[in-house]
Amino acid sequence: MRAQVIKKFMEVFQHEQKTVCFSPGRINLIGEHTDYNEGFVMPAAINLGIYMALAANDLSICRVYSIDFEEEFTFHLEALAPKKGHWATYIMGIISQLQQAGYPVKSFDMVFGGDLPIGAGLSSSAALECAAGFGLSQLFKFDIPKHSLIHYAQKAENLFAGVQCGVMDQFASVMGKKDHVIRLDCRDLSFDYFPLNLEHYQLLLVDTQVKHSLADSAYNSRRFDCAEVVLLAQQNQVGITSLRDLKLKHLDEIVPFIDEEVLGRGIYVIEENERVMEASEALKEGNLIKVGELMYASHLGLSDKYGVSCPELDFLVEFTKPLDAILGSRMMGGGFGGCTINIIRNDFQEEFQRIITSAYDHRFMKSPKFYQVRLEEGTRLI
Repeated sequence: MRAQVIKKFMEVFQHEQKTVCFSPGRINLIGEHTDYNEGFVMPAAINLGIYMALAANDLSICRVYSIDFEEEFTFHLEALAPKKGHWATYIMGIISQLQQAGYPVKSFDMVFGGDLPIGAGLSSSAALECAAGFGLSQLFKFDIPKHSLIHYAQKAENLFAGVQCGVMDQFASVMGKKDHVIRLDCRDLSFDYFPLNLEHYQLLLVDTQVKHSLADSAYNSRRFDCAEVVLLAQQNQVGITSLRDLKLKHLDEIVPFIDEEVLGRGIYVIEENERVMEASEALKEGNLIKVGELMYASHLGLSDKYGVSCPELDFLVEFTKPLDAILGSRMMGGGFGGCTINIIRNDFQEEFQRIITSAYDHRFMKSPKFYQVRLEEGTRLI
């Protein structure tokens, strides 16, 4: 893909690129829907992502070409405006953040393309934002610190694209480390790396090929439910600002005053934070079996207590449980579709794809897609 991006740059703009960079997508091993509750997550950068070539130009406009969409888009740096649903919004958003921070972005040419599937829950938008921010920093010698780049990319999505995401996706894309996951504290952004020594296993994503329209409204509803749990807990506990501050014992006092379903949202988040900490210890010990057990427990909580799974996701996870060659499986991402993430033995991967495709097609009249992923370094020059 790198060579393809460089070749396309010359074809489209008739001059050579000066900077070529790569920004990865991300997986999340465990710790789902905990980020906006100031909890813990465990993401990692992967080998799939966005490749980007850039060079300054002497024009009054910026010219950007997307290989994936086979489309060129031009804009003036003095007239940046979101274009709803368009990929250029993420690039203009990061430029807007750089300008507000005082970085003198000049007109440029850009070509980008990737092997990151769009809509599969691997954060293609964050990869694009981080690639653009990093690429412009390198091109114009801004030397933007990594933590600032993460902040600008998140703000680009929040304020320009209008998506109220947390910081996990951008953090993982920029801060990824080869063969490691990141335990990120979403309250203060402190983090630690933990090795994921897979040996005879690999990470395999199974894409349901489903994205239900419930996802956005359910996301807002879950945030509201979590806030309700916190509000009630604050009446009995001092110093509570989020579910991060609560233990299961604290919820006993509010049981008579809260809907059982809403209470379940709080229980899930508290338990999921504990699972992330347990997974950290298991990874230090090289105990993949324990990690797999925690993944299954995470999915059960997401499905039964947090209510963000769907029949397709539940089917894929349940299908793996009797299979000795699979250590763990769970839904990954916002829910109601997207992918499951699986730890699967190398020699079983092809057979697994065959049998689960047949079963899934029989049940849902569609075939899943599969993505083998490796954990790699974060956003970088290539």
